[in-house]
Amino acid sequence: MPIKVYNSLTRKKEDFVPVEEGKVRMYVCGPTVYALSHIGHARSAVSFDVIFKYLKYRGYEVKYARNYTDVDDKIINRANEEGVSSEELAERYIKAFDEDMDALGVEIPNFRPKATGTIKKIIEVTETLINKGAAYELNGDVYYSVRLKKDYGKLSGKNIDELESGARVDVDERKKDPLDFALWKSSKPGEPAWDSPWGKGRPGWHIECSAMCMERLGDTIDIHGGGKDLIFPHHENEIAQSEAATGKTPYVKYWLHNGFVNIEKEKMSKSIGNILNIRDVLKDYTADALRLFLLSSHYRSPIDYTRDSLKDAESAMERYYKTVQRMKEEYPSAFEVESCIHCIEDRVSEMTSAMDDDFNTAEVIGAVFKEVTKANKLMDEAKATGEKKGVWTEISYTLSLFKEAGKFLGLFARTPEEYFGERNSRAAMPAEEIEGLIKEREEARKRKDFKAADAIRNGLLEKGIVLEDSAKGTTWSVK
Repeated sequence: MPIKVYNSLTRKKEDFVPVEEGKVRMYVCGPTVYALSHIGHARSAVSFDVIFKYLKYRGYEVKYARNYTDVDDKIINRANEEGVSSEELAERYIKAFDEDMDALGVEIPNFRPKATGTIKKIIEVTETLINKGAAYELNGDVYYSVRLKKDYGKLSGKNIDELESGARVDVDERKKDPLDFALWKSSKPGEPAWDSPWGKGRPGWHIECSAMCMERLGDTIDIHGGGKDLIFPHHENEIAQSEAATGKTPYVKYWLHNGFVNIEKEKMSKSIGNILNIRDVLKDYTADALRLFLLSSHYRSPIDYTRDSLKDAESAMERYYKTVQRMKEEYPSAFEVESCIHCIEDRVSEMTSAMDDDFNTAEVIGAVFKEVTKANKLMDEAKATGEKKGVWTEISYTLSLFKEAGKFLGLFARTPEEYFGERNSRAAMPAEEIEGLIKEREEARKRKDFKAADAIRNGLLEKGIVLEDSAKGTTWSVK
């Protein structure tokens, strides 16, 4: 069965048929690197990371590019405020973004171009647009003539006659039309600048992505992704300038856009002050929990971040890893056999059918946790009856399914020791101190001083440390 994707351009699901059989070229808009990345960036990066992984899982040869916008008004303004160069500021936040992506298990794309490393191509495309009469120069600035593109607005559905200059469209009385947007900006004092046929200057935002995409992937690509906020004007302008420059339509066959992340039902906004950085979330929750939260809704749907939603995601991951830990303790030999995919073909098919329907990760995660419930039930019944016949086989099948889901979700791949190690690293006190208190509690219980033992348990609980007693002793975890 073919993969079906929702194409923002046609506003419907379509069979995914790449331009070149068996090969996929995918470009996703990356961050403008002037500050730490927030969970909105994480939503986009994780969503398209899964799409990248799944296309490869389905046998496609994928070339994936995700850019850095490293020259921009925001970067320049922040650099001037801090008294550093734009390059220094951008490199700092590129490094921070890469660290955040690594923490979230986001695979490195094939290409990670920077706008500043693509200046030659940007100038080349801009010259082509001028030569074709689709752009014009004004005292060192170059603008694209929006109204010359007869189908302008086909992605966003906006009527060109009703459009007004928006927040990201420079208002300049010299322009032939208020909607015309900058391809090249003449240099101002204190700004980074490059030589061009129109004098020293720097690229506009929209042309950067067209040039970076063309240089790494070609004039026509299969998938272009990004957040819904980029549909207009950024992606609309990308289409206009790219198709005008190359004369090829379409520039992109399938446009995919991820939904917004809201914070407590409000849109993330610097003006409200509710921006939540990735690394701030990871101070309190594991990367698995954040990734699970981001994938538990369909990538096109908006999601609402609350502390409860992350607590629920963490609890789910803890339940998963406790189940795997129990399976390892009770059926260790099940971990020593090769995965048997044909043995669970129907269950794998259920997951791939969900993914083939516009990458429905929420349904796949639901299927995984059904298996978690089933495995615990089987082990409980075996323990109660002493009848373990057939349980080992089912446990090995469940492990096979976990591995398959992990290949494209980027989840369920760690050992319980690795997960709980990260989870417990967030404890409010050193592990050695916790272990010492656990020993004191054991001694108190031995001498039947249950009041002292309960005081230790409650004191740890107040600090978010949960004790769990079993026949094998007492273990602890962070709440």
